[in-house]
This record gives sequence, C-alpha cells and structure tokens, in this order.
Amino acid sequence: MTDDPIQIFDAWLHEAEASEPNDPNAMALASADAQGRPSVRMVLLKGHDERGFVFYTNRESRKAGELAVNAQAALLFHWKSLRRQVRVEGAVSHVTDAESNAYFATRSRASQLGAWASDQSRPLDDRSTFEERYAEMERRFDGQDIPRPPHWGGYRVAPEAIELWEDRPGRLHHRRLFTRTDTGWTEGLLFP
Repeated sequence: MTDDPIQIFDAWLHEAEASEPNDPNAMALASADAQGRPSVRMVLLKGHDERGFVFYTNRESRKAGELAVNAQAALLFHWKSLRRQVRVEGAVSHVTDAESNAYFATRSRASQLGAWASDQSRPLDDRSTFEERYAEMERRFDGQDIPRPPHWGGYRVAPEAIELWEDRPGRLHHRRLFTRTDTGWTEGLLFP
C-alpha cells in the first residue's frame, strides 16, 4: 500500500471514472469570506498533481472574491458508488496564464462564449438578459477562435492535509489522514 495520498487519489479517481454515472471529477469547494462566513458549491476538477488540485472559474465570482480575501479552501470528493470520499484542505493560488489559456482552448465553444457572457454570481434581472449577451458574444466571435476572458482562470488548492475515507460495515469506517511536512507526507488514522 502506498503512502503517497496523491497516488491513492489517482487510483480512486480512475475507479470513479469507471463507476460514477455523472461527473466523477465533481468536488465540493468550500471557501469563506473575510468575516469567516463559509460557502460551498460544486465545481469540476480539471487537473491534479503533487502541486495540487485545479479548477477554473470566473475570477469576479463570489468564490473568487472569497478566495481573494481568504486564500484557504477545502475540497470534498464523494463517490457514492465506491463508498469513498476524499477531503483536501490547503492554500489556494492562481494557476499560470499559460495553464488557463491551454485549458480554456479545450472547452466547448458554448462554454467559451458563456465565460464571456456571464457576470457569474451577480444578480440577473431576467434570463433573457443573459441570452441576449450570449447571442452578442456569438456575433462578436463569429468565425474566429475565442480567447480566454481576462477575468477567467484557474485556481490550485495545494494540499496541506488529505483524508481518505472508506465505508465499512457497522459504521466502522477506515480513515487515513495525510499531513504534508517539509519532507513529504506523514500518515495517521482517525477514529470513524
């Protein structure tokens, strides 16, 4: 059994990709504002390695505002079909512009247009307002590649702690907690 939580996560994610009916890369992202008020939402994991877990969003959204004033976050992956979950906690930073550009280029055209048209998390007077803005972006970028909007990009959660949880009969779950140190990871167990 490996003592590297990133390798274990890789294996579990691969299994989830084969068993979960929808979005095995979905994760709950918890952030908090400057007053410590928490909020949580689902986002999609778009990359991960030893540096951390990456997602992309509008950098003018509520979550981005919270991360700007409190650059700490928690992630939760829950794979019901596997009876497993992974909790990640750590500091958040922007990914590079090159990484954001590369990922943006892989998105569907509709998603690219939506990134330009949406004032994510802000009040919307009527659905037709958004639809009109979307149509305007279709006209603006007709017949050309769509560049990444300057207000859109990626974030990386650098894990300081990773908990791997497995369901066991009688609620005798197996919980492994990995904590990052200057030299790697230390591992301990938690009571279920």
